[in-house]
Amino acid sequence: MTTPERRHRTQAERTARTRTALLDATIDCLVERGYARTSMQEVCARAGVSKGAVQHHFPDKAQLMAAAVEHLTGRLTERHAPDTTGLPEGPERVSAVIDLLWESYSGTLASAAMELWVAARTDPALREAMRPVDRALGRATLDRLATLVGDLPRDRLETLYWLTVNLTRGLALDAELGGDPQRREQLLREWKRIATALYT
Repeated sequence: MTTPERRHRTQAERTARTRTALLDATIDCLVERGYARTSMQEVCARAGVSKGAVQHHFPDKAQLMAAAVEHLTGRLTERHAPDTTGLPEGPERVSAVIDLLWESYSGTLASAAMELWVAARTDPALREAMRPVDRALGRATLDRLATLVGDLPRDRLETLYWLTVNLTRGLALDAELGGDPQRREQLLREWKRIATALYT
C-alpha cells in the first residue's frame, strides 16, 4: 500500500498561512489582554513565529492593527451572514432579525472590535483604518438584511439597523462591565416590541 505524496505548500500559501496566524493571534490578544497590552512580542508568541517574521509582514503595531481590522471584519461578516432558515414571517421577522444582530454584535469577536473602536478614539492612524472597514461591514450587513425584510423601504431599514447596532453595542459593553443580564434581556425585549410596532 503506497502513501500519497505530501504536496509542498507554495511560498504564497506559506505567507498567507503565517499572515492569518498573526492576525488570529492579534484578535485573541485583543479579546484577552486589551489593546494597550497587545504587544508584537505577545502576538509572535501566540502565532508561533519569530519577531523577524512578523516585521516582514507588519513593520509596526499600527500596521498590524490596521490589518487586524480588515481580518476581523471578514470574520464578523461571515458571522453576520444571517441564517434565514426558520425565520418567522410577518411582524415577528423584525424581532428575529434584531436577535440575529444581537448575536453578531456580542461575543468574543465583538469584544475585539470594541477594543479597537475604543482605542481608535485616541489613535488617529487606527481611527483612519477603522472608518472604511466599519462602513463596509455596515453596508454588507444591510444588504443581507434587505433580503430578509425586502418589503421594508431602505431608509427605514437603515434606521432600524443603526438603532439596533448602537443599542446592541451598548448592551455588549454593559455585559463586558458586568452589568445585570436580566436588565439587558429586558431592554432587548422592549426594543424588539417597539421596533416591531414601528417598522411593520
